[in-house]
Amino acid sequence: MKIYKSSNDIIIESNGKYFLAETKDWNYLVNQENLYAKLKEHVSPWNEVNWSPDKIQAPIGTQEIWAAGVTYFRSREARMEESKESGADVFYSKVYEAERPELFFKSTYYRVAHPGGKVNIRKDSKWNVPEPELTLFINSWGKIVGYTIGNDMSSRDIEGENPLYLPQAKCYDYSAAIGPCLWVPEKPIDPDTKIHMKIERLGKTVFEGEISINQMKRGHEELAGFLFREMSFSDGVYLMTGTCLVPDDSFTLKPGDKISIEIDNIGVLENTVNMA
Repeated sequence: MKIYKSSNDIIIESNGKYFLAETKDWNYLVNQENLYAKLKEHVSPWNEVNWSPDKIQAPIGTQEIWAAGVTYFRSREARMEESKESGADVFYSKVYEAERPELFFKSTYYRVAHPGGKVNIRKDSKWNVPEPELTLFINSWGKIVGYTIGNDMSSRDIEGENPLYLPQAKCYDYSAAIGPCLWVPEKPIDPDTKIHMKIERLGKTVFEGEISINQMKRGHEELAGFLFREMSFSDGVYLMTGTCLVPDDSFTLKPGDKISIEIDNIGVLENTVNMA
């Protein structure tokens, strides 16, 4: 089932039909025990509504968004390439092989771009890329209960100059987008699930690629476990799981570019690039 957030209501989609959730409190709804079963209780003729998923908001309440880095081999290679001049490339090789993953804070809920909205690139960066990522929703007990699409906007030249600049390369207004919904399946996501990304400029496709999430080196439960080791999240948390779709080193985003990220069963997240 899918949960959408509109300006006034929370809508649940099941088998192509839409149902009004009995609460408008996002945090309360998504942190209920056995979320899938709870959502089924809302699927009733009494709650069915005529609705279409346009002008939706990001599927988030007051949750933080975190991210995992260097979880795919291609990401490892890209990070090593961008940082070799600073001598920091060895650290990306080490973290790929290490027991402990790279985890970093990405965004507060109020800095998140909505589906169809604008994501920013920094004025002080010359090399910006989107990073399409399967994003986990982990409830307040540390259990993965849902999935959405994440766009981890990144300034590669800033990160490559010095790894200590990672927060500036990753964290700024509208550097993250999630959506279009929170997908809550009965079983964990299929490892053969594919992520597809397309970037259009002036109506022409300038990048397109696809990858299966089974290329990830680390497991979802592993990443969630490390995130919850010494931290608690009273409303749950979103965790972007890394990317393997990295445009060529000669590519950088420009204002007006359209980014479309699609993940099987979840949908399509579309955003337009804006200069911060």
